[in-house]
Amino acid sequence: MYTIRKRIEISAAHSLKTTYESQCNKLHGHNWIITISCRSKELNENGMVEDFTAIKSMLHRTLDHTYLNDVLPFNPTAENIAKWICDQIPTAFRVEVTESENNTAIYEED
Repeated sequence: MYTIRKRIEISAAHSLKTTYESQCNKLHGHNWIITISCRSKELNENGMVEDFTAIKSMLHRTLDHTYLNDVLPFNPTAENIAKWICDQIPTAFRVEVTESENNTAIYEED
């Protein structure tokens, strides 16, 4: 089994929709650190699990310097973002989304 890990930093804003009063319901931003882990039993025709540059380009093109509420079709919590990223990359099995030094959400497929 081959495994790769790509770490990307993006800047983006969001506001959460919660059922309780929270400062996070207000517009605010983060310098998000996203770590994507991908695996495959076999390498593709280029000898890779995934192209590191393609992963970075997709995430930057879609999420960097955006208001996440406008580009994602769900409440943009770190947990939901991690799952969405994992769904976008066929070989991804684990995504960590860090929105601040002490707050990280992880989505990992079974």
